[in-house]
Amino acid sequence: MPDIILATLNARYAHSAFGLRYLMANLGELQSRARLLESDLGHNSLDIAESILIRKPVIVGLGVYIWNAQQSLRLVADLKRIAPQLLIVLGGPEISHETEQQELAALADYVITGEGDLAFGDLCRQLLSGQRPPQKIIAPSPPDLGAIQLPYDLYDENDIAHRVIYVEASRGCPFECDFCLSALDARVRAVPLERFLPTMQKLLDRGARHFKFVDRTFNLNISTSLAILRFFLDRCRPGLFLHCEIIPDRLPAELCQLIRQFPAGALQFEVGIQTFNESVAARISRRQDNAKAEDNLRFLRSQSSVHIHADLIAGLPGEDIDSFAAGFDRLVALGPQEIQLGILKRLRGAPIARHDRQWRMVYSPQPPYEVLSTSEIDFPTMQRIRRFASYWDMICNSGHFLATAPLIWAGGSPFRSFMTLSDWLFAREGRTHAIALPRLARLIFDYLTTQAKRDPKQVAEALSSDGRAVGRRHAPEFPGAAEGAGPPSSGSRGLRRQSRHHAQ
Repeated sequence: MPDIILATLNARYAHSAFGLRYLMANLGELQSRARLLESDLGHNSLDIAESILIRKPVIVGLGVYIWNAQQSLRLVADLKRIAPQLLIVLGGPEISHETEQQELAALADYVITGEGDLAFGDLCRQLLSGQRPPQKIIAPSPPDLGAIQLPYDLYDENDIAHRVIYVEASRGCPFECDFCLSALDARVRAVPLERFLPTMQKLLDRGARHFKFVDRTFNLNISTSLAILRFFLDRCRPGLFLHCEIIPDRLPAELCQLIRQFPAGALQFEVGIQTFNESVAARISRRQDNAKAEDNLRFLRSQSSVHIHADLIAGLPGEDIDSFAAGFDRLVALGPQEIQLGILKRLRGAPIARHDRQWRMVYSPQPPYEVLSTSEIDFPTMQRIRRFASYWDMICNSGHFLATAPLIWAGGSPFRSFMTLSDWLFAREGRTHAIALPRLARLIFDYLTTQAKRDPKQVAEALSSDGRAVGRRHAPEFPGAAEGAGPPSSGSRGLRRQSRHHAQ
């Protein structure tokens, strides 16, 4: 039986606990006395408690994040009721700030704030030797990324076959955007390439093909970015997929030249635009050359095969609905395959809280702490935006309606036009989830032909084209539709979703 259980609740099964693997890799001689125990949000807390307690550990280390905070509270409360002698150590970004205000922290024996790669092992050594450190909150200094053990050998064959493989070449961010926890530490530390690249080779040799870089600024150090991308390009095989978060206004010529060489489906860039309103950007300490960012997005769309996932945040202090709509339309015009319309979150510890009084920022007290209203956007409007985001993801980001979606805003504002559709859909369905794709296609047809007054034949042909493009084989269900295709049917997300954007 292990003395140490490292546990967390991932958002879904396909995710893997990167932080826990770092802790395990740096346990040293204690590694043989520890086990990883990953669950996800679909598991019942009592079942997770049972799976922990049946192994009779002395210590449980639990990773706490914004997506699992409430379930973690239930789990820890259950564990302490059933086995009060169990030593519970918490870590992770959600528990690292405003710790004294959290019921979860009060239930635990110890809390490690910040990066616990080495601190967790040090604490376990003390506890297993019978020592009880007097301080409950442990705040270690960030470790040297050139010295700590890397976790990649701890991805097993099941992880490689079925889960996202998270990797990192650096930690930290030089920018100080108020909405982000990275604003608290502007230092950027890199894993030496002579250590990092051999570990990537080992993963490739074991069959890994899908890599998600968690670096906040993948293209901050251009020489490092070039070296990593060249490494993967030299080994590019069918099925290789790299996801990287990039700084939108930083793509020099040598990086562009390399990016051009990747085949379709191999690169996905997460591009954080967040806002085009320069006054709002200055207010939240966000530095970004919008003109350069636009040029770079145009390059990526016209001269590369990169799949672009662009982020925009609604509810930033001082931004009203007109400003946000203008920014959204500006982003749509640049043609990213996906636009994630995020609602501002007040992450624990993030400096965004300094704007609360002036801009009357009201947030939900429950994770994920989304803004409910501001001085510029009232609650009903924020609810409409929230529904808009869900329907946009369902219709436009999914890749199921590539030909049909532009008909929604043809000749008008994409934001205003899609908001009208969103309001109509919610009035009809009363929900923003669990709408089967055939029904969604019929709803879009009804809206475009009866409300937007589009030509029924044009709409039917667009929907049929979408069905054919993603390989759907259904009888036509719309007047004027071509033979051999009908509305899209359900399908899985992830890389299949990305591939739909390359179908046309």
